[in-house]
Amino acid sequence: MILFPAIDIKDGKCVRLTQGNYDQVNIYSDSPVTVAKEWEAQGAAYLHLVDLDGAKSGVSTNQRFIREIAKETSLPTQVGGGIRSLQVMEAYLSAGIDRVILGTAAIKDETFLQAALTQYPNRVAVSIDARNGYVATDGWTKTSTVNAIDLVKELESMGLQTVIYTDILKDGMLKGPNFQGLARLQDATSMEIIASGGVTTIKDITALAKMGLYGAIIGKALYDGSLTLPASLEAVKTC
Repeated sequence: MILFPAIDIKDGKCVRLTQGNYDQVNIYSDSPVTVAKEWEAQGAAYLHLVDLDGAKSGVSTNQRFIREIAKETSLPTQVGGGIRSLQVMEAYLSAGIDRVILGTAAIKDETFLQAALTQYPNRVAVSIDARNGYVATDGWTKTSTVNAIDLVKELESMGLQTVIYTDILKDGMLKGPNFQGLARLQDATSMEIIASGGVTTIKDITALAKMGLYGAIIGKALYDGSLTLPASLEAVKTC
């Protein structure tokens, strides 16, 4: 299982939100690039980057910081937040980003999603951010009537290979992932699943790895010190 340290960027700074609430922002660093280099030094194999401003507004306002991370580190990176056109996708991919993550656009614009999957079949993931089992959009500020499991099945039929599943009510709460939700997702699809939200302890990481998931994103627990990246990576090796 791949562990993805998360770098969430808002106003050019590395931050964390609580349950996706833009009014509850903790700033951890003024330099996302410095943070990326630190995770690289600690042994990270892949980085998960999010443009929070882009996720909310649909405009990739932090793109220059993300491009700099791709340039200044040797790690593969996946990026989400405000990617709602092929032009933005191509800008990221040509700048050295390995995989782009579609969220709101995957829900609202099926034509764009299909074009993205046709043109870049191995370099697209879809982030399914769920609140009480229903998909949230626009930087988690709106909850749709789309059932998350139904969406997963539809995305797989379209040719998607990788899905990121975030339980919003777990995100930033340091109370563990939604294991039941992830298990239901596994039963519904054969796609690669990356778990996100609530990963807090070594026990959480071990449990996710034993489920056979493709990856897990770690955010607040790393920044608050509940977890260290070296210990987390070692835990995965033992599974």
